[in-house]
Amino acid sequence: MSPLHNLSEETLILLLKKKNQQAFSYLYDNYADSLYGVVCRIVNSAEHAEEVIQDVFVKIWKYIDLFDEDKGRLYTWMINIARNAALDYRKSKSAKDELKNQPLSNIVNREEEQDRSQNERNAQADFIGFKNILDNLKPECRILIEMAYYEGCTQQEIAQQLDIPLGTIKTRTKAAFLQLKTMLKDYR
Repeated sequence: MSPLHNLSEETLILLLKKKNQQAFSYLYDNYADSLYGVVCRIVNSAEHAEEVIQDVFVKIWKYIDLFDEDKGRLYTWMINIARNAALDYRKSKSAKDELKNQPLSNIVNREEEQDRSQNERNAQADFIGFKNILDNLKPECRILIEMAYYEGCTQQEIAQQLDIPLGTIKTRTKAAFLQLKTMLKDYR
C-alpha cells in the first residue's frame, strides 16, 4: 500500500500543486479506471483510450495549478479534462482518417467488440454512480445528456439525429441540466 492512502481531497490537491510524485501516483491509482471509462465511451477504442488517458494525466499534472476548489470538485474537473481530450481525439483528422482506411470487416468486428464490452465500460464510467443519477432523468432528457456528454454531439447534431426541432432540443437540454443540478447538489 502506498504511504499515501485515504487522503482528503484538499490534501491531495495541495500535494499535487506542490508536484508531489506520490500524490500523483495516488491520483492515478484511484482515478484512472473511472476516467478511462469516460474516455472509452467517447473514443470507442481501448487502444486509443489508453493514449488519451496518458494525455489526460499529463494535462492534470501540468495544469493542476489552474484547478479552483471554489468552482467544483477535483473529480469533476478531471472528468472534464478527460471528456474534452477524448472529444478532441475523436474529432481529430488522424482519428477520422484511421476510420476511413480500415476494411469493413475491422469496423464490424470493432463494433461487435464494443457492444460486448459496453457493460464493463459503463461500470467503469459509473465510478460515482452517475449512471444512477442519469437514470432518474426523464428519458427525453437523459438521451440529450448522453449524446452531448458522451458522444460529443452539438445541439444541432442532436436535433438532426433525433429529428426534433433545434428549439425543442435547447429547451429540453436546459431542463435536463436544471434537473441534474438539483440532483447533484448533494455531491458537492
